[in-house]
Amino acid sequence: MSLQITFHGLPHSDAVQEYVHKRAAKLDTLAERITACRVALEMPHRHARRGGHYRVRIAVTLPAGEVVVSRSPDAARAYEDLYATINAAFDEVGRRVQDFVRRRRGDVKSH
Repeated sequence: MSLQITFHGLPHSDAVQEYVHKRAAKLDTLAERITACRVALEMPHRHARRGGHYRVRIAVTLPAGEVVVSRSPDAARAYEDLYATINAAFDEVGRRVQDFVRRRRGDVKSH
């Protein structure tokens, strides 16, 4: 799996990059044919009252399609901790990849 990590509006961090690598490696256990994973880490706004919320967007490419998850500050559960936002985004993309694989295998009936 090829992994691409981009930082927008926040400084590059080797620790964050290593953490994203570890979380992305766990996706290989959910679906063995993941071809690419693109992760964008952003800090879109710096509000004085609300603090800095992070946006994480993950796009996982499989042979039969693509699964995209975005955790943004305007969501119901916005996090001020980058690691918490990364965890939430990777948890959700993991669930969606599992659902995608189940639908492709035919384990779930399509209506």
